[in-house]
Amino acid sequence: MRVIDRIMAARDQMTPSERQLVQALLDDYPVVGLGSITELAGIAKVSTTTVARMLQKAGFGGYPQFQAQVRLELKAMILDPAAKRDEWKSELPDEHILNRFGARAIENQRRSLEDIDPAEFDSLCSLLCDPDRRIFIAGGRITGALAQYLYLHLQMVRPDVRLLPEAASWTHDLLEVREGDVLVALDVRRYENTTLTIGQMCHERGAEIVLVTDQWRSPIHRFAKHTFGMRVAAPSAWDSMAAVLVLLECAIAETQERLWESVKSRTEELEQAFDRTRLFRKFGQNANR
Repeated sequence: MRVIDRIMAARDQMTPSERQLVQALLDDYPVVGLGSITELAGIAKVSTTTVARMLQKAGFGGYPQFQAQVRLELKAMILDPAAKRDEWKSELPDEHILNRFGARAIENQRRSLEDIDPAEFDSLCSLLCDPDRRIFIAGGRITGALAQYLYLHLQMVRPDVRLLPEAASWTHDLLEVREGDVLVALDVRRYENTTLTIGQMCHERGAEIVLVTDQWRSPIHRFAKHTFGMRVAAPSAWDSMAAVLVLLECAIAETQERLWESVKSRTEELEQAFDRTRLFRKFGQNANR
């Protein structure tokens, strides 16, 4: 369990000043936890006694233990592929990769879905279904493929969906963002500066930000309306995006169902276009053409 998750799990037991401290941690996690206890107390405008008491309620033996855990998390967030492989290699069980990697990917999916608040997911789908909101989608070097996947499906489901390109021309698209629009940003470790800038600029223009990230959370979470932290760590030099894909497919399926009447007519029109372009083979039809 992440440090911040341990703290949030104990939030109901906390006093108002301790909750104020928790909010300060959330606003700039994990960086805010790297300073001294005095510095953290100053940022949160509470006493060092409040910091110690809050950490005790969260199950930490003291500030040094808390800070050591924060540093371990930060190290995990910034691992490059070679370092990830080195970290996993000493722990790999002696079994076939299909079992070793597959089991972890499935476990990531299960635990990620269990962590999602159904009300939060429903709110996401409500945003995607709102005809008065335009949907912008942004991904990075790896997550760009998932952004494209989400875009292609949502484009079939509803109008006014736009994929922000990874090239510099995305700045032109941002001119179209207005208050009330939605940006779905996909950003996993090692969090990309371009995706962060897109999120910041869309937020400044009044868009509501939906962040799909990993368990350590991209910096975009500081101004995101909804954040979904999916588990991505896997026994490989690269993370597994399986849990992220499952979340996107759940959102696509629910959005399709909510908008089914319009989706049906939209799909029929699209199929007619496919037939005219002969994009797909129709077995048994026009076999000699």
